[in-house]
Order: sequence, then C-alpha cells, then structure tokens
Amino acid sequence: MKIGFNLLLWTGHVTQENFPLFKKLKAVGYDGVEIPIFDTSDPSHFKKIGDALKDHGLEATAVTVLPDEAHNAISASAKNRKGAIEHLKRVIECGHNAGIQTLCGPYYQVLGNFSGKYPSNDELDRAAEVHRAIAPISQAAGIKNAIEALNRFEAHLLNTMEQASSYVKRVNHPNFGTMYDTFHANIEEKDPIAAIETVFRTGKLNHVHISENDRGTPGRGHINIGAAIKKLKALGYDGWMTIEAFGGALPDLAAATRVWRDFFPSTEQVYKEGYALIEKQWGARAKAKKAAAPAKKVAKPAAKKSKKR
Repeated sequence: MKIGFNLLLWTGHVTQENFPLFKKLKAVGYDGVEIPIFDTSDPSHFKKIGDALKDHGLEATAVTVLPDEAHNAISASAKNRKGAIEHLKRVIECGHNAGIQTLCGPYYQVLGNFSGKYPSNDELDRAAEVHRAIAPISQAAGIKNAIEALNRFEAHLLNTMEQASSYVKRVNHPNFGTMYDTFHANIEEKDPIAAIETVFRTGKLNHVHISENDRGTPGRGHINIGAAIKKLKALGYDGWMTIEAFGGALPDLAAATRVWRDFFPSTEQVYKEGYALIEKQWGARAKAKKAAAPAKKVAKPAAKKSKKR
C-alpha cells in the first residue's frame, strides 16, 4: 500500500510555486501526490512536475474531470462525446509526462449538470463508448483508469459502489476499474464498509480516497476511516490510499465541492494527522518501512591510551 496526498488542497494547476510542498510531504513520509489535471493546454508542463517529484523521491497519481458540455461523455451529441475522448487523450498525455500511475475522478459527466431523471441505459452506454476508447490508450501509457462514483449532489450517473462496479463490467476492459472514496460512501452507501466488499467482487478496485465527512482533517470527523482502512487491508488491497481534503483557496473548486467555511486550522494539520491515521490503522506498514531502512552504524568508542608512568 502507498500513501498519497491530493494537491487540490492548494491548487487546481500545479506550478513551480507548489514544488516546495513536495519536500514537506516527503518529510512526513508520503509515497506520492495526486496531481490535478484540469488545464491540458501544455502537456510538456507536466514533465517538469514529474521531474520535480522524482527529485524528491515521490510517485504520482492524478485526478481529472470533464470540463463542459462540449466534452461530456454522456451527451446525446456524438460531437460532444468525441470531445470527451479528445479531452481525455490530452489528460493521458499530460499524466504520462508527469509519470502518473492511476487516473481517477468522475470523468463521465460534467459535475453538477443534472438531467432531472434517473441515469439511463443510453447515458451509461454513451459513457462506456467513450471509456472503451480511452482505456487502451491509458493502458499503453502505463496508467490505470479508476472511475469515481460521486454523491447525488455532484453527479447522477454513478453514486454507489454497486453502480460503479456494474459500470466497470459494462466497459469491460482490463485497464478500466473504479475507486472507493470514504466521503462519498458516507453519503450514498447504507453500509460504507460492506460497500468495499461490493467493489472488491469486481476485482477492479484501482484507487482509494481517504476523505472526512466535512472534507477536513481525516480522523476529526465522524466517518469510521479506521474501519475502512482495516477492511481494505483484510481484503488484500495493495494500491494507493490518497488523502483528499478541500479548503477555500480555490473559489471554483470550493463552489463545486460546496466548501463554505474552514474545516481545519492549517493544511499542516491535514497532511500530518491524515498520514499518521493511515499509518496507525494499517499497522504493519510502519514496521515494514522501519525494517527496510538501512541500519545506522554505531561508532565504536575510541580505545583509551594507557598513560606512561
């Protein structure tokens, strides 16, 4: 298992100004970061991010969305669905340049854009058509797909692990899987812990987000994150466990995630306590890292010279 931190806490587009965060996260013990890929206008920019991460000994995953109706995978317009494919191709190029391992997110519909009806088979088929087109491209780039079910207030196509698992089967590609998010499961699942087993039955759980009920510091809300972590470990999950928290630094993101107040006194609290919580609940990981670390050489005391009389 690897522990990551989603950089959306600070920015929707990582630049050199954000690179000092890499040193701080590495010092805490993180294995990597999650890069937001929203602006795809300059794929070469992401090579700089990847190089900076390597310099700090960090790996990466990424998160993306579909920006508008012209790039909407569930649209009835073939032109818009083609736009979704082209957008995701650019996202994959950016991610490949950054060296990401997994691409997660709700990249099946535009966030907050509702039909007013239950998700239809036509919508599911349209989205699957888009994802069948991009799954092999992701695979060739060495990137796993992890589609994210969101709560009903952000999306209508996929809300539960049962729906997400069924959708993975509909796409039917070995590289295409889903993910589990403690925040969304807390809203949509009748039993959030049992839902982990639901998604495990598909064999395609490609990513996990650890996020508190108020989007603040993991462990300071009412979600039983410890139980979720222990369940994942018991089932044999061995992928990324990435902390996702949001603040008010980005107005557009705050509006999309409904962040209207501060949930923590400092970002340091979020990434330090969040990491400690996962380490504690996983248990064996910290011991394994300690055992794998090179032993420190203890200097032998210098021999005392005998005094001549």
